Order: sequence, then C-alpha cells, then structure tokens
Amino acid sequence: MDYSKFAGYLIDSLSPIFIIVNGRGILKCFTLGLTLKEKWNTDNTLATEAVLEDQLVKGLKLSLDTTFSPQTGKKSGTMKGAYKMDHLHFNTDMDLSLSGPVVHSAAVLHYQGWLAGAQLSFDTAKSKLTKSNFAVGYSANDFVLHTNVNDGQEFGGSVYQKVNDKLETAVQLAWNAGSNVTTIGMGCVYKMDSNTSLRAKINNSSQIGLGFTHRLRDGVQLTLSSLVDGKNFNQGGHKLGLGLDLEA
Repeated sequence: MDYSKFAGYLIDSLSPIFIIVNGRGILKCFTLGLTLKEKWNTDNTLATEAVLEDQLVKGLKLSLDTTFSPQTGKKSGTMKGAYKMDHLHFNTDMDLSLSGPVVHSAAVLHYQGWLAGAQLSFDTAKSKLTKSNFAVGYSANDFVLHTNVNDGQEFGGSVYQKVNDKLETAVQLAWNAGSNVTTIGMGCVYKMDSNTSLRAKINNSSQIGLGFTHRLRDGVQLTLSSLVDGKNFNQGGHKLGLGLDLEA
C-alpha cells in the first residue's frame, strides 16, 4: 500500500475551505460537517457561529453563537440544538448567562393531518417556568382547525373553511381567564375573478373591516381598505387606506 498517497488523500479530505460571502468569513470542513462563520459589523462587534450538522445523529444540528465587543468587553453566547424527523421537529436554545441561563424549547408532532406543538421557557436563575404554550390543530385541503392555550391564561381557537374556488371563510374565538375578556371574529374572502377580490371581517367590538384588491397589470396591485367602528359610528374615527404594490 502506498501510504504517501493515503496520507495525501486524508489531508485533502480534511482540509477546510475558506470563502467570503457578503462580508462574512465562512470556514467549512466537509468531512467533519463543521461550519464556522465570523462577521465584524460597523458597531465593532465580532459575531461567531459554529455549526455541526448531521454528524452525531442524522437530522441533528448543533450550533454555538457568540458575540464580542472589544471596546466594551461585553460578551454573549447562545447554544442551540435542533432535531428533525419525518413527523417530529424539536429545537432548544440556551443563553450562556453567568447569572443563570434561560432555556427555550419547542416541539411539533405531525401525523395524518394532525399537528400538536408545545413551547416552554425555563429561567434557571429563578427556577421558574416563564412560558408554557400548547397547540393542537388539524389541516386538510379545504379545512383548517387550530386551538391553543398560552400560559394557562389565554385560550383560543380558529376554523378556516374553503367553501368553493371563490369563497373562503374563517371564525376566531379567544378568551382570557385573567381579564375574563372574550374576543370573537369572523371574516371571508370572495374572489370576483382572477384579478379582483373582496374581503370583509367583523368582531364582537363592532369593528367592521372591508377590503378591495385589484390587479391592474402584472406586478401592479391596487388595494382599498376601511375600518368602521360600529359602536361609535357618529363620532367618527373611522379609518381608510389606499395601497399600491409594485413587483418587478
């Protein structure tokens, strides 16, 4: 066996490649799956990101983000992790604070049109759960159902239905346990033709919104909108809007 050729191949395969993209230095080692990015901005702050992806476990991505300001000596860092499967996505991040890091985590599970997700935040310094959000939903071609609970205080749900090719409708309901306030909203979109559509919405505060959108030509779209306060109709304060979207 020619060991000199083997050593040369090993060195070449492990050799990193350094490139510069948009003022950012990127160092890649393809064999190890490691990417190192560095950026120095006009605030005289050096930002570094190290990413290791699909090496320990397929679908697992680990990263470390750090910033350093030479003038003030201020430093910060965040560790992140993400794992992806066909039916499961999970991510977490933690700031590297000496006073006690805050850990944020989220996960989404998908199975046959059903979706379930959770988002949690934990403050290690206070040993306290600062955020706990949960959601369940179902999605089909012409129907979407969504429900959520935020911090055990805010409860919400929405239903979307595509009636036909021209008409789409939706209903949204929310309730806050702390303030005992309920919000209900309904809306619809009607497509008059391929270039023109009408939108309308109303909530339990008697706020009525209307919108008209028309495509004048390719890349040019005109929008007219209004918001009417039904409870104080005679007092004014209603809103009108005009928009022109240009797209090259």
